[in-house]
Amino acid sequence: MARRKIPRLRTVDKTLPLYPLNRFPKNFAFNLGREIVYVLATKGSNVLEGSEWEKIFADCIGANWRPSNVGLDDVIFQSCAWGAKTVKSSNPFSQKKVRLISGRNSPIYSFGESKLVDVEPNHLGSLILEIWNERVSAVRRTFKNLRTIVLIKSSDLTKLNVFEFDTVRYEPDLFEWKWNRNENLEGYSKSQMEHIFTWQPHGSQFTIIEKVPKNSLCLEIRKPSKLKKEIVLTELGFDKSWVKIIRKNG
Repeated sequence: MARRKIPRLRTVDKTLPLYPLNRFPKNFAFNLGREIVYVLATKGSNVLEGSEWEKIFADCIGANWRPSNVGLDDVIFQSCAWGAKTVKSSNPFSQKKVRLISGRNSPIYSFGESKLVDVEPNHLGSLILEIWNERVSAVRRTFKNLRTIVLIKSSDLTKLNVFEFDTVRYEPDLFEWKWNRNENLEGYSKSQMEHIFTWQPHGSQFTIIEKVPKNSLCLEIRKPSKLKKEIVLTELGFDKSWVKIIRKNG
């Protein structure tokens, strides 16, 4: 019997991602390490959060940084978009799971629900996921490839673990919800009863638990000395002409 041929269609729009999932571009690891060394040398602190990580990641892959209210498409390259998250860990290299704060999902605002406590958990959990799903769908109308890039960092930023995953919708029927002892709502996968979501009625904070893949990128950074203020100012050629008094005090 002759093999059935699959027709070629002109209307199919195939949009490829910038690179395969978790297979970062050449020199990405070096560029990331360089950026972290620069942060440590210039800031003199170990703080690296939110928007700064978004900008660093965008620079490392040659993408554009465009902070978004939704938080799912802060980094953009053609038809690809990334949301960026940071997580602090005592040992980033051995971290198995991370809890990612993923927005505020309010059934009162989105669906006009009258109350958020002492209600049937599966009904409320479905509404919470629908809010997330609509957010993802709205971004995917513009970007065909949507991912989340995660930086797991040690407190001193010398140990880094980086991975990404596809940002997806979640089918509400696949999850079961329960109230925990802290009066937060938890979502579990029905197939394995694995804890996947946490939602807090006070503030409507929605958290997704993600597994860290085995092929994540792990880096160890040599911590630099902080650049001395006077050396930096001298290198810039700073003098009194850089300061112009517009109005004197008193």
